[in-house]
Amino acid sequence: MLQNFLNAKPLYYDEIDYTRMPLVYESIKSYLPKVKIIHIIGTNAKGTTGRFLASALNSLGFNVGHYSSPHILEFNERIWKNGKNIDNETLEIAHKELQKLLSKEASEALSYFEYTTFLAMIVYKDCEYVVMEAGLGGEHDATAVFDKILTLVTPISYDHEAFLGNSLNEIVTTKLNAIQNSAILASQQEKQVYKIADAMAKEKSLNIKKYRQMLDLDDEKKIQNIAKKLKLQKYLVENLSLSISALKFLNIKYSEENFENSKLFGRLSQISKNVIIDVGHNPLAASVVLEALRPKKYVLVYNTYKDKDYKKILQILKPIIERVEIIDIDSKRAQTNENLNKTLTDLEIDYSVFNHTSSDVGYLVFGSFSVVEAFIKKEKKWNFKI
Repeated sequence: MLQNFLNAKPLYYDEIDYTRMPLVYESIKSYLPKVKIIHIIGTNAKGTTGRFLASALNSLGFNVGHYSSPHILEFNERIWKNGKNIDNETLEIAHKELQKLLSKEASEALSYFEYTTFLAMIVYKDCEYVVMEAGLGGEHDATAVFDKILTLVTPISYDHEAFLGNSLNEIVTTKLNAIQNSAILASQQEKQVYKIADAMAKEKSLNIKKYRQMLDLDDEKKIQNIAKKLKLQKYLVENLSLSISALKFLNIKYSEENFENSKLFGRLSQISKNVIIDVGHNPLAASVVLEALRPKKYVLVYNTYKDKDYKKILQILKPIIERVEIIDIDSKRAQTNENLNKTLTDLEIDYSVFNHTSSDVGYLVFGSFSVVEAFIKKEKKWNFKI
């Protein structure tokens, strides 16, 4: 059974063997489907950009897959195909097919994310396009081994320093090294991204454009109409624009109606009159949330991982925090309550333990996919199908 097989693999590693995925890929690539892959790399906004693009392509009549991670409530969320999450029966069939391709040694050695990346490609064997979101990295990511027709680069900033590098230049270079031929850049707060991309384009003869270079006045008008209809926050309009620039690159004509069912759950999602949830987990995401929600104040339902710059995140969000309510998350990576409490005290932010929501209080649930998952499971009044 697939779930038992995956549960035996660790979700996270202190060290990653960057040679494993390319070696296994070379051994089975002749058996994998030849589909048009659009790779999405960056620090934030990969999921929503990918869903905008995949939904539009599907609406236009293409068979399309969208591979993303992590999931909120169930694994199936990671492998979306033609408008819906994949079903368990299809996953089991793909699992058996993949097991036949892999040696026993390779099957056991592949990480959780590496295995599920191959699994998704088996599921997508009849697709024309696959929108493939990188995990935490760029050139060394499991998704980087495949041939791509285009790379979309969402905003890049500090995150996963242990794997990507301690300096911004290292992080940007590692991510951009995943570009194979053509790429389109989203708006970047960190100007080093443009400088490094320009240098890389010259050195490697890459075709790298800024997304606005791909759009004309008619596109801008459509984007504003779609944003108004879907009630998109500013950062989501940027992600929509990047996805439309990809359609322009592919010479695919589109209409506003092709984006009607394209919003991705968990990104500043208003799930009730007084509760907003967001799966963001780094300073860049916190800045986006601050810009979107100020000047209102919220009770922040929060927790964090040890490897996150949670002090900076809380400093950024402080102008919209009434108080923090800490929710338990089931993860070995979770920061200790002692360290989190000390940081909140140092920042002069009131805090307590989260128990349940009150109808007369506004809540922002933020910190990671695990925080949103824990909140939804604890507040059983919402029966979600994501």
